[in-house]
Parts: sequence; C-alpha cells; structure tokens
Amino acid sequence: MKKYTYSAKWSDNKGKWCIINAEGAVLGRLATLIAYRLRGKHNPLFTPHVDIGDRVVVINADKIVLTGKKLAQKSYYRHSGYMGGLKTVNAKKLLEKSPEELIRFAVKGMLPKNRLGNKLFKKLKVYAGEKHPHEAQHPEILTL
Repeated sequence: MKKYTYSAKWSDNKGKWCIINAEGAVLGRLATLIAYRLRGKHNPLFTPHVDIGDRVVVINADKIVLTGKKLAQKSYYRHSGYMGGLKTVNAKKLLEKSPEELIRFAVKGMLPKNRLGNKLFKKLKVYAGEKHPHEAQHPEILTL
C-alpha cells in the first residue's frame, strides 16, 4: 500500500468569500490574518505552490489603528522608474488620502514575491467605508 502526501490541485479551491471589519484593528495583526486567509494556510489541504485560499473583503479601512509612533514615523515608498523618481509618503498622510492603500501595502509585503503572490493579491478587496458590492457572494464574517 502506497503512502503519500496529498498535493492540492487548483480544482480543490472552493473559492469562499470572507469579510473582515477593520474598525479598531491594528494594521500588522490585520494584515497577517488577511495574508493567512489569502494563502489558504487555514485550509488542511494547504499546498505552498497552489492557490487554495479565500477571497477577502475588508471594510472600514479608514478606521484602522497604528500603534506607537508609527502614524508619524512610518514611511511608504514607491518608484516611478525614472532617475530621482522615489516617492515617499508617511502613514498619516496615506491614511487620510487612501486608507485602502495602507492595508494593501502591508498585505503585499506578506505574500510570496512571485506569480502566485500576484494572483493571490488580486483576491483582496479593500473598502474605506461600510459598503461593499460583494453581498451576492454571501461572504462569511471573520472576527479578529
């Protein structure tokens, strides 16, 4: 009798939807939970090279909390690709201007840096307010 480890296939992905309320949540802990669900590590069929994770909808991104002095001191960078094209913005300005990007920056850094990571990142939907257009998918509500 052969004994082997089961390797999940793409067809094993049920494609569940989860919704997370970010109100009062600490950014790093929230991003860890989101990355964990996107990768599918909560699933017993987890396989590192297969997309087995859920789709995640985050609401109330504008009510997220940063601990310590991070709001004033933490900087986020992006580069245009041209000489001298480094753009810098601190967390306070980013939270005021685009709170969705704050969560996306944190989650993107926790996903694999390859094609699978890009595919997983597309399954994350972040909204600043309470409303979202994904009611038809009947998302499961997750708590922190």
